[in-house]
Amino acid sequence: MNKLLLSTTILALLAVPGAAEARKKPKSAPPAPAVVRVAPTDPVELYYFQRGDAPIWLRSDATRAAASRLSTLLRRAPIDGFAAGPALAADVDAALAAAVPGNAAAMRDAELRLSKAWVAYVQYLRTPPKGMVYGYEMLAPHSRPDQILLTTAASPDLGAALTRMSDVNPVYRSLRDAALASGMTSADPALLSNLERARVLPSSGRYALIDAGNAMLTMYENGQAVDRMKVIVGMPDTPTPMIASIIHYAYLNPYWEVPPALTKRIIAPGVLKGGDAYLKRNGYEVMTNWTNEATVVPASEVNWAALAKDPGLVRVRQRPGPLNSLAGMKIPFPSGQDIFLHDTLDKSKFAKTDRHLSNGCVRLEDAQRFYRWLHGNAPAPQTKEADVLVKLPQGVPIYLTYITQEADAGGKLASRGDPYGWDGRPDRQLAASTYTSPTRGAP
Repeated sequence: MNKLLLSTTILALLAVPGAAEARKKPKSAPPAPAVVRVAPTDPVELYYFQRGDAPIWLRSDATRAAASRLSTLLRRAPIDGFAAGPALAADVDAALAAAVPGNAAAMRDAELRLSKAWVAYVQYLRTPPKGMVYGYEMLAPHSRPDQILLTTAASPDLGAALTRMSDVNPVYRSLRDAALASGMTSADPALLSNLERARVLPSSGRYALIDAGNAMLTMYENGQAVDRMKVIVGMPDTPTPMIASIIHYAYLNPYWEVPPALTKRIIAPGVLKGGDAYLKRNGYEVMTNWTNEATVVPASEVNWAALAKDPGLVRVRQRPGPLNSLAGMKIPFPSGQDIFLHDTLDKSKFAKTDRHLSNGCVRLEDAQRFYRWLHGNAPAPQTKEADVLVKLPQGVPIYLTYITQEADAGGKLASRGDPYGWDGRPDRQLAASTYTSPTRGAP
């Protein structure tokens, strides 16, 4: 009876519509795992990955037009020395042609190709020349891909941003435009050297520029030249190196620390011939050592004859006063090169056409005028004290570089001459930054 009931139940279930299909239906597969994108290692691809592929170049008709401007800049880039420019321009054109609205993959691919081309170009333009010394790391050019792309994307006018960033600064733009006006399509070694040295300058702001090429100091505000004066810079065998730093203070009535080589060549023979009277007549005094705690010692304690073999055995400095070689002012800045600006007693040399006359430091035609510009037109205080430190209200960047070409009256490229022999010789530029002259700062 129980077996009969069981059989009846099974038959009843089989008679239910769909029951057979339900028995045959396999179990449903588990849901497919979500696709997880792995962060790319390429810095440009990582920029887009971190921002959900938000576009820079293909956001609108205006930005797409700017993307076409990028192609133009890259085709012109050999004049900057960027030989890869034309090939990248062709790739940009191809990417834009394939980036049809509605084709998400082609649009994303175009964004990446355009951004990689732009980053490569800007990084090239921000590469400092060999031998450039940065007194402060913050003055060094920033060339991280994400920073370049962030700056580009944040601009309200993408086309204007491309022009501004590719122009680098007014001096650079002037040189490049003069080369183009002269019919050049690519940079020769001399032009390339000058463009490299010019591109370290800021695009705007307030700064001082020492150009050792033409021995001039130019003061800039808001990126525009507001004043100029002559300077005396290093001789060809003791060139003024390229430096970017910040001026924070000036010394009034400074001591002049006599370089050991001059102590050997001039001071020691003078003492051996004229005795202590020679030192007093010229305002020199002998110090115990080269530290800030040094004290004055009698000249009789020095073995002056021994200085012929080792001039570093003694420290001699010149007291402030009418004979001091730095005159009334010294303006230092960090660089590790023992280079500074200073006043001078001999103004006659500023009348010379060739003012490559110093041992590396820079003599100012009008130190008081430069001081007033640094301090916002405040005159230097009157004092008879020695080594008076006067801080600036705000640090002022200073750039020392070497430009040997310029635009002439007709806008064409013209040469000023190459007194240091650096054009096309980056090895010589590098040597100038690593060579420590024992006579820098000497008159």
